[in-house]
Amino acid sequence: MKIRLYLVDDHQVVRTGLRMLLDNEEDVHIVGEAGTAREAIEAVEKLKPDVILMDIGLPDMSGIEATQKIKSAHPEMAVVALTIHEDEEYFFRMLDAGASGYVPKRAAPEELLTAIRSAAKGEVYLYPSMAKLLVKDYLAQEHTLDGASSLDGLTDREQEVLKHLVEGENNEDIARILVISPKTVARHRENIMHKLNLHTRSELVRYAIRKGIIKA
Repeated sequence: MKIRLYLVDDHQVVRTGLRMLLDNEEDVHIVGEAGTAREAIEAVEKLKPDVILMDIGLPDMSGIEATQKIKSAHPEMAVVALTIHEDEEYFFRMLDAGASGYVPKRAAPEELLTAIRSAAKGEVYLYPSMAKLLVKDYLAQEHTLDGASSLDGLTDREQEVLKHLVEGENNEDIARILVISPKTVARHRENIMHKLNLHTRSELVRYAIRKGIIKA
């Protein structure tokens, strides 16, 4: 089954280059493209792509805000950031918005394809230089957390819920997979955040990678 991919970048030459690259892949089908965030938000409602390749620097609103809007309305859609920005601010904000991948535009084509395929499978993919930011962040957190106990103490069920949360699934999806009610998922989610003293999705992703629950 082909991955239905939607391209969002305000530069036509970039979109054309991406089409030339991705059209050669048997498992990828580009269903559309947009040069603005609003155009993309409207189009994905009709096209229902599996993965959206999202630039951050768009003319009408940031790719971060566009990702938030899309993931809020369609949590099943995966978003992969493809951007010139490689600093912590954009990286962590994009994770918080719900992105499943982060790839700089200087990356090799193979890296981009890996990110797209990983996102389509519900996995999280981070370019190596971005993963280094996570390591740096972990080291900084170790000086502020109250020992290992602030990271541990999750039950087996809470670890299952956490794995699905960081992979971008919503409460209803998790409830169906684990055969529990959405209210129970919500309670587990609240307990996870409280036990780990975490507040955002990017913090959950960082924790999950650090503990080996998912891989960068």
